[in-house]
Amino acid sequence: MKARIFIDGEAGTTGLQIHSQLRLREDIELLELTHADRKDPLKRSQALNECDVAILCLPDEAAREAVSFVRNPGVRILDASSAHRSSAGWVYGMPELTSGQAVLIAQANRVTNPGCYPTGAIAVLRPLTESGIVPRDYPVNVHAISGYSGSGRSLIEAYEDPAHPEPSTAAFRGYGLSLKHKHVPEMQKQSLLAYPPLFTPSYGKYRQGIVLYVPLHCRLLKLGTTAKNIHDALSDFYAASEYINVVSNEQAMQVTQLDPEYLNATNHLDIYVFSNEASGQILLAAVFDNLGKGASGAAIQNLNIMLGK
Repeated sequence: MKARIFIDGEAGTTGLQIHSQLRLREDIELLELTHADRKDPLKRSQALNECDVAILCLPDEAAREAVSFVRNPGVRILDASSAHRSSAGWVYGMPELTSGQAVLIAQANRVTNPGCYPTGAIAVLRPLTESGIVPRDYPVNVHAISGYSGSGRSLIEAYEDPAHPEPSTAAFRGYGLSLKHKHVPEMQKQSLLAYPPLFTPSYGKYRQGIVLYVPLHCRLLKLGTTAKNIHDALSDFYAASEYINVVSNEQAMQVTQLDPEYLNATNHLDIYVFSNEASGQILLAAVFDNLGKGASGAAIQNLNIMLGK
């Protein structure tokens, strides 16, 4: 029997990507609403209660509203918004997070997709804090550059719609300068950090793809820690991962520039460990697609786990 999937918010950036990947699958029946019905609370509620899995691709408040519409106890929810990432009763939808996480996702009725930036930060930090290589009270700095699609439809249209009333041609913009970005609590919690990381996001004049950096000072790490120790720990942690790859030291030594776009349209994430032994400095880097592993790709990965695929 085909699993019935309803994408609430399928006209949005993430929803469109998920729809395009699911619509040709023979093991899934997509429940779809007309443009007019999408705005009808009764029609939405009906679809939400008739599906097996509801995927929410909505602004946070609309996602909370959608959850309140669900009365059928058999409906499972996969929320791609940030509305429930720190909520009790929701399983964090990063299968690679720690041992047993994929099993929790498979059994859960409520799964919350990770944020795009947190995906990269947690991927490089969690194995190191969990093992004690990076102290949990380390003063973590996360710096990331994303394609403009990470800011949503309004900025996409500003860059791509020639008739837009306020077009944008900005080559680069930093933001989150209040140091209160909504992704910070998620990064802190899932990276097992005692204190909030200092997060400095930005976007560039390209559509999608992220380069994310976490710098480390050896003097502040577990005594005797080297870049090789860190690389080995990350490699061991992700040895069986289908989607997260730790680039070999030999390959990393040949890299002089990181292209944020080379993993676009995939669900893959590459981790690099760069270092300067003389200065005692290490730079962790993650490259991935903010619309792939950072959004729709992760959602489909979680959906497959929930469906036992």
